[in-house]
Amino acid sequence: MMLAQLSYWQQSILRVLLVLAAVLLPAGTFVYVFLFKVVSFMQSRLGPMEAGPYGSMQLLAEVGKSLQKEDITPERADRTLFKLAPYLVVGTVLLVYLAVPFGPDAYFANLDAGVFYALAVSSISVIGVLIAGWASANKYSLLGGLRAAGQLIAYELPMVLAVIGVVIQAGTLNLQGIVAAQAGGRIFGFGALGLPYFVTQLVGLVIFLIAMQAELTQTPFDMPVAESELVTGFITEYTGLRFLLFFIGEFASVGAFSALAATLFLGGWYFPGLDIDANYMNVLGPVILFAKIMLLAFVVFWVRFTYPRFREDQLQRFAWKFLIPLALANIFVTMILKVAF
Repeated sequence: MMLAQLSYWQQSILRVLLVLAAVLLPAGTFVYVFLFKVVSFMQSRLGPMEAGPYGSMQLLAEVGKSLQKEDITPERADRTLFKLAPYLVVGTVLLVYLAVPFGPDAYFANLDAGVFYALAVSSISVIGVLIAGWASANKYSLLGGLRAAGQLIAYELPMVLAVIGVVIQAGTLNLQGIVAAQAGGRIFGFGALGLPYFVTQLVGLVIFLIAMQAELTQTPFDMPVAESELVTGFITEYTGLRFLLFFIGEFASVGAFSALAATLFLGGWYFPGLDIDANYMNVLGPVILFAKIMLLAFVVFWVRFTYPRFREDQLQRFAWKFLIPLALANIFVTMILKVAF
């Protein structure tokens, strides 16, 4: 492999650039395709049309506008923590992508405990959110940060429990191993299509998508940034580049969680009928995975612009009294079927 022939520092620089591309390209695509166009069509409007052909340059215009805005720090804010928070949130997304495989040899790190690592680092963003809310010296920001912390903690548990069913069935925590298990699986003795785990772990997939929506603080779980109550919550005091970083982090997180869900439940970079060990899958695999990411992201944004916001008590009750018992029941059934078959 060409990467193996490079020196360590060259490999490190290349990996950093590829991770940045893996974060920024899906985030930009989501903003243009879903936020600007698909949702506009669903609401019988055109969306942005002025910047570039068919509004294709609108995203660049928005980024340029944010970069030109004054970077303001509140007088009573903790300046160091206030400036650190958005970088911590975006950095979390970069860390999640490190564990996601894109092909048989196309990965940043092939970790034996990849599932554990990805779920663990995805939780770090709550620290950035809390820091942003507290350091802003604004009561609305603090309320938003506390709401976000309570919500992320509540929905982290059903997300982890939803994944345990996949780990039990695949028999490994390695994400490449989970892709291989789905590619080599059989449905009632028929192996041409493999066994994507959304067939046997449909309950787990639904729970994961719901918990993912809450982790992303997307409607109907957008209590931490409720505009009508908290004036965008923990990002109220942010402007310019730092506000842009929170915006990028939000949409990049959609890509990271969608990539994780696609790998766990939809076969990842593998597609039925293709040779899983072929070298061409290192090129075709990322395209296949990106298509699955777009499918799951469409579901996320469809829900976001369809359902009304939960009350805080409804949000917590839904996690603790419904999703967690359902996830535990899914694990119990998976254990029985794993032993029986």
